[in-house]
Amino acid sequence: MPFRAPLTNHHADKTFCPADHKHTSSGKPLHPDCPGRAYTQAICSCGDWEMKQSGKGYVNESRKRHLATHTETVGRSRSAASQRS
Repeated sequence: MPFRAPLTNHHADKTFCPADHKHTSSGKPLHPDCPGRAYTQAICSCGDWEMKQSGKGYVNESRKRHLATHTETVGRSRSAASQRS
């Protein structure tokens, strides 16, 4: 089962900021009903990793790096199993 760590945006009051609430790169709202993106969060389905930061790009890059560690671990496990066969 591949692990997932979806990005979610949140307002300062910790409510979910929907995808249709567009923002500038600094998080300022372009949607009239949006107070602005306060932080972006990613939580991995492995249960051992999560990140919450104001920088969406930083969270996304860290998320990608974390998910890559699962790919490497699976690759090593399969390689070791094939060598034992």
